[in-house]
Amino acid sequence: MSANTSHNATTLSDTSTSVLEFANCQWRVRRPKPFVLVIEGEEKDFKGHAAQAPTDYLHDKLLLPEWREAFYKLVDATGLVVCLNVHTQHPTYRDVRGRSSKGRLSQGEYYHHDGCTGPVKPRFVEIRCPIQPQTRGVATAVAPHHDVVKAMAQVLPAELAATSALATQDMCPEALKHMDYAALDHLQGLITRTVRKKLNAEGARSYFRQVDAAANAYFEPWALGESRFIANANSGITMQHRRAYQAPHTGGVANGHLVKRWTNEELLLPGQVADLALIAALCSEEGDEADGERAEGCYLGAH
Repeated sequence: MSANTSHNATTLSDTSTSVLEFANCQWRVRRPKPFVLVIEGEEKDFKGHAAQAPTDYLHDKLLLPEWREAFYKLVDATGLVVCLNVHTQHPTYRDVRGRSSKGRLSQGEYYHHDGCTGPVKPRFVEIRCPIQPQTRGVATAVAPHHDVVKAMAQVLPAELAATSALATQDMCPEALKHMDYAALDHLQGLITRTVRKKLNAEGARSYFRQVDAAANAYFEPWALGESRFIANANSGITMQHRRAYQAPHTGGVANGHLVKRWTNEELLLPGQVADLALIAALCSEEGDEADGERAEGCYLGAH
């Protein structure tokens, strides 16, 4: 894996494009944030003037068995890898579940890891916006776990910080810097439960918009045919994500749907067997609704 051109592909927060050599191909990429790598497509497809039709380069190249672990390590090392202009109907995707309303936040609107209620978290969460007639208007915010918790403490209203649940917690930047993942999870849970209890729905959404900004979260609008690989559990950069309304949620607006999968656990190599109990447990975290409509069942069938 290497990068060519005058703009190295590992340049931090660089919005210019560069070339990444991977899987015997050259890819046009950019780095909008230090923890984000955006793959726009193969460099050869940008030589002409005509726009290229979307292809399934995700499964046909990046996720081939011989390149899959190398791609996974790229996600582990980066945090968030975005693949644009992908057309796929692979059967392992399922609808993203969870319902929000004007007066009620869904679980997905709080920053979280997938698998947070069980002992095993999936290595990645892959969320994609399929090519569909309706565009996606609601953002998905993604940021490093430590930055999220630091931002939650930083923008927390003083009256919430003074509640009994939080008054004894050391939330200064120096203390947060030295917290391990377990301590961060504990503090984040205390803050989230306090916000849910003390703020109404739009107050909580406003608070989390401030968190998005303070954490320097990535919440670019979804493009049709876009996949986002979010590092969910590893020894390096772990991310959290949430459904992020960037304006007051008034309801009644048409919105394109998202699909997802836990790629490492579900896109199996020859000879691998799915851990059906783990997949069922992960699916059970997500409720029974999908963006206000009944969700299609998990592709594994009824659990």
